[in-house]
Parts: sequence; C-alpha cells; structure tokens
Amino acid sequence: MNPSILDPIPEDAGPRITTFRGGAIHSVRQPGSQVFLSDSHFLAVMLAPSPGITSAFASDKPQTFDAPLGMIVVSPAFTDSRTTWSHKRENAVVAIRPDSLMELAGQEFDMGSPDLQPPPFGTVDLPALHLAQMLKAELTRDEPPNDLLVDSLVTLFGVHILRNYTASAKAPGRVKGGLPVVSARRVQEYLKENFARKLSVSELAATCNLSPGHFIQAFTKTFGEPPHKYLVNLRLSFAEKLLVETEMTIAEAAYLSGFSSQSHLTSAMRRYKRITPARLKG
Repeated sequence: MNPSILDPIPEDAGPRITTFRGGAIHSVRQPGSQVFLSDSHFLAVMLAPSPGITSAFASDKPQTFDAPLGMIVVSPAFTDSRTTWSHKRENAVVAIRPDSLMELAGQEFDMGSPDLQPPPFGTVDLPALHLAQMLKAELTRDEPPNDLLVDSLVTLFGVHILRNYTASAKAPGRVKGGLPVVSARRVQEYLKENFARKLSVSELAATCNLSPGHFIQAFTKTFGEPPHKYLVNLRLSFAEKLLVETEMTIAEAAYLSGFSSQSHLTSAMRRYKRITPARLKG
C-alpha cells in the first residue's frame, strides 16, 4: 500500500482512505482549476450535477460541458489533464496503481497490461454511480470507514473499469453458485483466526483460489452477506464476549476485537446489534 497514492487530490477536498488495492476520496471542491498528473489510474464519478466544466487530456483541445449526475471520468496513469470548474463539484474519486490494475486484469479477464480507453466527457455510468454512492456513504459516516468494505468497492470499481473502458476486455465467467464447501470452511477459519487485523479482498480471495471480484460474489451468495459485514459481526461477537465475561474496559475490548477506538466499537455495536458496550458492561 502506498500512502501517497491520493496525494494529487488536495487534503482539504474530503475524507479519504488507502486500501490494499488503491484508495478512495469523497471530494467536494469549490470553483477552481487543477493540472493533474499521477503515476496511478484515477476514476471520478459525479455525485451531483456541475455546470460549466472545461477539461482536456494531454494535448487535446479543451472541451466545455455541463457535468451530469453519474458522469464518469477515467484518467489513465502518466496522462496529464487540466480542468477548470465554475461551480461546486462533488464526486467520488478512486485511485488504483497500474500494477494493481494489471494484477486484477490477469485474475478477472486473463488479460495482460490493460489499455484504458477514457470515455467522452459527459458519459453517464449508472453502475459506477451506484458504487460511488456506496463509497460516499462509507467515507462520510461518523465512525471510521470499514477497510474491507472500501477495498471491496475499489476492487469492484477496478473490475468495472476493465470490463467497460479497456480495449481488449473479455467477459468474465459468472459465478453461478457460492463457494465450494471446502473453500467456505477454509475462509471461515481464516477469518476467525485473523478478524482482529486489517484484511484485504485479495488476501481472502487467495484462500479460496478465486479472483477478488468472483470471491465477493461467491462469498455473499454462500453466507448471505458480503465479506466486510461478516467480518464486522465476528469482531462484534468477540467484543461482546470480552465485555460480558471479563473485567476488560471497553477501550481494551475494542482494541483486541479489531476496532480502532472505543467510539468505533460503540457506533458499530449500536448500528448492528442495537445495543451499546456500556449496557453490556451493566
């Protein structure tokens, strides 16, 4: 993980998080301009309409347009761009390193180095908008974002881009069923042994010999909930056990269960269990 992958976007643009696969930002920026160049691929989806944008890639002639809700912009690595906007602009931004996207291309599509093909300015992508809205919801909550959920969304964004905005994408095989019994048991055991630390989709997928995108689908079909929610429930169950059966403080139980703080545990327990750690301590 490269902690500087999101540096091309100003720190005050909005909340951000880096993951195994890349990084994500919920960005709200006032009227302004930016010259942009990064060694990572950047994808942006408009979360609200924004009129009066002028943009261009490399030496292309600048284009002025009104950006609709759901417009997607794909900025390939090492390709400079320049943008000016006259109104407030809100979008979700995803960054993926070229080596990470190439790995995903091999796993999902048996493809070599992907050749990204940016769509024309103004292109609305509703599936990408759905992923972007999920990212916004996770990044703007009061509690810290769920690392595994954001990594899952960044991975799904990568699969979506490979499927729709590359020159040689092939349709991947669909996961018709869930995980085989042996794989389900293996990933369950792995999660039980490692739930208290940060986990990535790729790490979990490797335990089942599946690509990350297929793993998310198969896991959800097998267990009835996505990997990030299954992981939160494991952490909450362990925290509840510590709080009820030991003399540990709430902060100690939070730390040992994989939560970043006492308040993080409290908000997660209230959200998923409809109870608070303080009430459990009695």
